[in-house]
Amino acid sequence: MTTITLVQGDITRQSVDAIVNAANSSLLGGGGVDGAIHRRGGPAILDDCRRLRASHYGKGLPTGQAVATTAGELDAQWVIHTVGPVWSATDDRSGQLASCYRESLRIADELGARTVAFPAISTGIYGWPIDDGARIAAETVRAATPTAVEEVRFVLFDERAYEAFARHVH
Repeated sequence: MTTITLVQGDITRQSVDAIVNAANSSLLGGGGVDGAIHRRGGPAILDDCRRLRASHYGKGLPTGQAVATTAGELDAQWVIHTVGPVWSATDDRSGQLASCYRESLRIADELGARTVAFPAISTGIYGWPIDDGARIAAETVRAATPTAVEEVRFVLFDERAYEAFARHVH
């Protein structure tokens, strides 16, 4: 049984087996969580991402998919990069957002990770409403994804995100 915990803080400061990165499809760094993970993790993460782009992901990582790299200087073994969907008022992309969580857990299982820290995928610059993003994350991790991961830790940047996740996790 997977334990779900909530933490308000900086995902780059977590001590876990794997940290999930809300990446962009280029895998070459960006803003928000992505930029913070690349900055704190150091150049080894970007080097791994460049290797992935040169081999399997020449056109980038598709939305809803996930792939792992080293964690560099982070207090983790791996970074699992996943590309969340940009929110749309007219196109239901909730299946793609759920896929980010499912695929990240699948990769974590392949790696043997037992503790995984997730950000609130797509709820920053990609504009996904935090309450709906929290609902999809909680439902997907709690009910829809069989996994050997022992602890899923949602690391929320601010009080508003923490409260939204608390409403759906507990």
